[in-house]
Amino acid sequence: MDRKELNSIACAMVADGKGILAADESTGTCTKRFKALGIESTEENRRRYRELLFTAPGASDYVSGVILYDETLRQSTSDGQPFPEFLKAQGMIPGIKVDTGAMDLVGHPGEKITQGLDDLGARLAEYHSLGARFAKWRAVITIGDGIPSRFCLEANAHALARYAALCQHAGIVPIVEPEVLMDAENSIERCDEVTRLAQRLVFDALRAHGVYFGGMLLKPSMVISGKGCPVQASVQQVAEMTVACLLDNVPASVPGIVFLSGGQSAELATAHLDAMNRIGGLPWKLSFSYGRALQQPALDTWRGDQSKVQAAQTAFHKRARLNGLAAVGGYDANMEAA
Repeated sequence: MDRKELNSIACAMVADGKGILAADESTGTCTKRFKALGIESTEENRRRYRELLFTAPGASDYVSGVILYDETLRQSTSDGQPFPEFLKAQGMIPGIKVDTGAMDLVGHPGEKITQGLDDLGARLAEYHSLGARFAKWRAVITIGDGIPSRFCLEANAHALARYAALCQHAGIVPIVEPEVLMDAENSIERCDEVTRLAQRLVFDALRAHGVYFGGMLLKPSMVISGKGCPVQASVQQVAEMTVACLLDNVPASVPGIVFLSGGQSAELATAHLDAMNRIGGLPWKLSFSYGRALQQPALDTWRGDQSKVQAAQTAFHKRARLNGLAAVGGYDANMEAA
């Protein structure tokens, strides 16, 4: 493990005004999103769509890195340049999703455990040779009647820590992602309680595994009301409670925190990020690692029609730019109309 190199990569990923594009949807997830818009999910259509995003003019002004799926990591631009090489040449760091999905946690109904550790060491070595310099592993925490259990939280924390240790051993920066889902009817206070415990257990496990905090990033969900909650917290309340949770649980030596959007609208995810950065005085950078909140306007515009690539790239560039501004507390909702 070269700590200096890991820290350099992690810091570059949260450079001022920049964040991460999560373009790591599995084939199944990508197929669902394509199907909803009448797009046939062929390997070539998936390649064209990812190329649309990666080649958007000015994208690297706001995007520091891109999380790829295994299929995408091995694909190339239309003129034959491998995507990792193209991204690197544009100043965007190539990354890779390495978990193999969340499965039912046996004996714990309604809860999930993320898999993919068995051959991870060998896969990381290959991914590094293909150009990946950071990775992502997502743990899924569900709020419900009597859940999450402490066992579920501890099991996922252990898996995240083992993954992170293997990444750093392979010279790859781990993005550690404990996602507390926002799909239930819970209050923001319940989300805060669960998120705090999840983050505390994750960092306990990371310490136990000897993970170097200066060479990793945290990708948390925001402390937010469940979608079904009749009382939705304000943007300012979400910002204040999320930052308070992070200050109590995330070591100052972690270079940055890159939020997931978790099903929020594109505009709301941007507003929340901006409000957090306006608080100021924080020990780490706060930025984004958005998937749908960056991509959806572009996907809605493109819809598989290659004649609409330029318009789709314009839509993507707008969201990237606004989130880049939010990452330094410079966003204004009035910019949405521009």
